[in-house]
Amino acid sequence: MVGSQLRGQPRSLFFRPAPLAAAARSLAQMNIARLKNFTEIVKNNFNISATAEKLYTSQPTLSKQMKMLEDELGLALFTRKGKNLVGLTSAGEQVMELAKGVVAQVEQINQLSLGEQLATSGVLRIATTHTQARYKLPAVITEFSRRYPDVAIQLHQGAPAQLAQMVQSGDVDMAIATESMYLFDELAAVPCYRWGRSVVVPHGHPLIDCQPLSMADLARYPLITYVFGFTGRSKMDKAFSRHGLSPKTVLTATDTDVIKHYVRLGMGVGVIASVAFDEGDREDLVSLNIDHLIASSATHICLRKHAHLRDYMYDFIHLYAPHISRETVQLHLINQPPAANMAELPWL
Repeated sequence: MVGSQLRGQPRSLFFRPAPLAAAARSLAQMNIARLKNFTEIVKNNFNISATAEKLYTSQPTLSKQMKMLEDELGLALFTRKGKNLVGLTSAGEQVMELAKGVVAQVEQINQLSLGEQLATSGVLRIATTHTQARYKLPAVITEFSRRYPDVAIQLHQGAPAQLAQMVQSGDVDMAIATESMYLFDELAAVPCYRWGRSVVVPHGHPLIDCQPLSMADLARYPLITYVFGFTGRSKMDKAFSRHGLSPKTVLTATDTDVIKHYVRLGMGVGVIASVAFDEGDREDLVSLNIDHLIASSATHICLRKHAHLRDYMYDFIHLYAPHISRETVQLHLINQPPAANMAELPWL
């Protein structure tokens, strides 16, 4: 190497970051596998051993590939502490953004090249909340599986921020969650439904006789509801704040069934998505609609922008939201969504 021929010179003189435009040109020419491995290392918090295990390779091989990638680009991509990778350099962060795009495009090309044999077979990976998985999706998935028996469905559950990260990283094909998905620039969020909230109480509870319910009525009782940042929780907090009230929240959960369980135990009054109250709950609980107190929220299907969707993915979206056309989804994917009037969305 040149650096070894000029002894006594600092390494940085010979590892000077090349202009990023040149780096972008190099990305198109290099081994795509190294780029994918680079992005996987970042996704695994720079743990070479864990990444190597996930990629079915060895740690020395992966380390060697990263050294070759840095030499090929003429850029120091990683910050190091001893032999360990601890982060990305400024140039590494920019290359990471370019590499994610390249890897995503290659994956799309690979999908296209699989041909018609995969048009009705494959895997559909969906990230969603417990409420969607438990109350809205069963009928959709049942019908989808009848139409596409050779497509395996993987359901991943989590909070909205986790769902967004799964889509961004390519771990899932789509996420179904609340309007907080708008906070993520890399996602295309297709609005599908409006949904409201209900208060759930045991039979005989004093709130049943408070008609219409007020925020002051709710504030008199301990509340059990969703964790903050989950299923539109922020709108409820804002509604209390507008009335100058500070509710006493005694328990929060991400699972609607957990909320209802603790209502049954007498710990407090539950505030849940109305769709999550079913016939079986009527035996010992009463649902009180509070759409007049807290603004409705919207549920979105979230996808990576410019993603290539297989036909059965479009069909799944249509089964979930029959009023959403393929063309509408495609406009969102290319960042040209049609104007949406949330008030015109159907109720979940």
